[in-house]
Amino acid sequence: MARVKRGVTSHAKHKKTLKAAKGFYGRRKNTIRAAKAAVDRSRQFATRDRRAKKRNFRALWIQRINAAVREHGLTYGRFIDGLNKAGIEVDRKVLSDMAIHEAAAFGALVEAAKTALAYLKDTGTANEFESAVR
Repeated sequence: MARVKRGVTSHAKHKKTLKAAKGFYGRRKNTIRAAKAAVDRSRQFATRDRRAKKRNFRALWIQRINAAVREHGLTYGRFIDGLNKAGIEVDRKVLSDMAIHEAAAFGALVEAAKTALAYLKDTGTANEFESAVR
């Protein structure tokens, strides 16, 4: 059987790793051993942070909705509860965008949520914070 020399494949693999390490600091960008470890770790961070990005954006949308809803005298939790009771299904990304760019339409949604929650005023079960906000 013929002898196989593996220089070509090793060189190609090394080139691929060093290309992925472009922009790294120090030896991590040009030494194959350091670059391989750095690239492996960077890929682990990329995988983790793709998941975390979704959580971070949802938290941001909720904060924006909460800030906009409090101007109308509700809290975020009551607002979402009111939307559910009114049968309005709008996701948080769209609600956040509406709160920023279309204040009138968002105000209409808040009013719809308030009317769905009108039973709270009748029974007097609203919490102290909401009565202070109004």
